[in-house]
Amino acid sequence: MTRFAFTIEFDGTPYMGWQRQGHGPSVQQAIEEAIARVTGEIAVVHAAGRTDAGVHALAMRAHADIEKAIDPFRLMEALNAQLRPEPVAILGCETVADDWHARFSCVGREYLYRIANRRAPLTLEANRAWKVPQPLDAAAMHDAAQRLVGLHDFTTFRSAHCQSESPVKTLDRLDVWREGEHVLIAAAARSFLHHQVRSMVGCLAFVGMGRWRADDLQAALEAKDRAALALNAPPEGLYFVRAMYP
Repeated sequence: MTRFAFTIEFDGTPYMGWQRQGHGPSVQQAIEEAIARVTGEIAVVHAAGRTDAGVHALAMRAHADIEKAIDPFRLMEALNAQLRPEPVAILGCETVADDWHARFSCVGREYLYRIANRRAPLTLEANRAWKVPQPLDAAAMHDAAQRLVGLHDFTTFRSAHCQSESPVKTLDRLDVWREGEHVLIAAAARSFLHHQVRSMVGCLAFVGMGRWRADDLQAALEAKDRAALALNAPPEGLYFVRAMYP
């Protein structure tokens, strides 16, 4: 039995999320079925994170245990051939130690959120960014975002369906900047609560529109109440960027 680690890119638009679902297609299912066709084995693919429906990944990390003797490069090529035309690509494949785990060995995760700050409808970026027509002050958003960095109880920014044992998390980074008509938000932490990034982005958008100030964001954090949330940003602008390991 060999443990293979994968680096995966996917467009989350047609999927119910990463995890297998009983009511629709998932990224996990697509890859597991591709492995079955290549190896004849039933393998479970474990990922560094569980993305929601519509969320994308630039470099998700995952692993699976496979009995078939196969070179990592050949496995990657075979899986990509089997995955077509699914919008999922294996960018890298390598063998790892038996105790390496894509989720439990991960010590950090990074996400990027993309806002298209324009009035015109999205064409090339449809389902790839959140269109916000109101002008956004990215500098004000960044300044306010620093109120959320550090160790906090993020109950306000936590989905009611979150399965994490505690709402207390340490947010290592939350940066906002503008590139042309795009406002980008980068978030990094060891782990995140369900919907935490999208909820933070929604509140920062309120700051950027001038509807909230930094003090309002601070008050929402300190309320520790989901009812204090301004807005939960839609999934299509969110990208899983990187998983970090020791």
